[in-house]
Amino acid sequence: MPQRTLAVVVSLDVEEEGLFSGAYPRSGAGLTNIPLLRRLEFLPRELGLPLTCLCDYPVLTHAPSLGVLEGLLGRCGGELGAHLHPWNTPPFPDMPWPEPVSTAVLPLEAFRAKLETLQEAVRAFSGRRAVSFRMGRWNLFRRAMAVLPEAGFVVDSSVAPLRHVPGGPDHFLAPADPYWLRPAGPRGARLLEAPTTQVPLVPGSAPAVAALAGRLPEKARDAVLAAFMRTMVLGVNPVWMPEATMRLAVRTHVRRGGRAVTLFWHSSELLPGASPHFPDQAAVDAFLKKVRRFADWLRRTYDVAGVTLGDLAGPAFNWPDRSPGSRRRSTRDWG
Repeated sequence: MPQRTLAVVVSLDVEEEGLFSGAYPRSGAGLTNIPLLRRLEFLPRELGLPLTCLCDYPVLTHAPSLGVLEGLLGRCGGELGAHLHPWNTPPFPDMPWPEPVSTAVLPLEAFRAKLETLQEAVRAFSGRRAVSFRMGRWNLFRRAMAVLPEAGFVVDSSVAPLRHVPGGPDHFLAPADPYWLRPAGPRGARLLEAPTTQVPLVPGSAPAVAALAGRLPEKARDAVLAAFMRTMVLGVNPVWMPEATMRLAVRTHVRRGGRAVTLFWHSSELLPGASPHFPDQAAVDAFLKKVRRFADWLRRTYDVAGVTLGDLAGPAFNWPDRSPGSRRRSTRDWG
């Protein structure tokens, strides 16, 4: 039986190839994956799920890729957002750290300048600046998050709850549903965080595990959190999760009061051989069939409203406020 309306976002990191190789060149990476975005047209056309295309600088400055995006968004609607890879987005000040430079140390003026470069590329193509953003490598520390409203962003989707990356930002205990926050910045502009959807299998287990891990030495802490991620986390990412897990994640999230589901994957995962998950055409074809089955299941099971990331910030939704006053003494990077 259909249940209450469930907002569903399909967000795509539209970017250059080679990102699963561990190399971070400033230029010269391939963009042959971009035309393959056309294979996703069934989502908006047949299933009413618009695409949020979060594009990085190489894509936004490559005329053939822009032609693909113009055709796709023109035919199917959707949203053009921004995706920052600092290693290939100018300017490039001299810095003492190897790429990719973490936003934990990247000078904020350099971060602001890179965001402005990205926004100008979006504006040159679409006539307006992007409102939605995702940070490359999920590497968005709180100090950098506070800059996003200055650059005109209203919605961020750089938080992956229950995911721990050694040396990365602390997003582990972030909520699974969108929430408003008010980062420190000029005029106190608000920012909606729309995390990718991941929930614990057992209610209340994540805070307990985080508390335990926080008392352990670094290596043991990383091992505990990694084991929890592998065995006790449900999510809807179609690359990371089996189809049965994705369905269970949605059922669990909705049962606990969740009102939005945010999926994501990378454009290069549509290109055979560009990702370790998809070594050949058969693997890509199977992936797209999996996405179609899951999207069709969502439609049959719930009263689905297909929305973009920008739509989530609209007046139709009333997301909770998790501004600094509601999270006293917090040192986490998810709000």
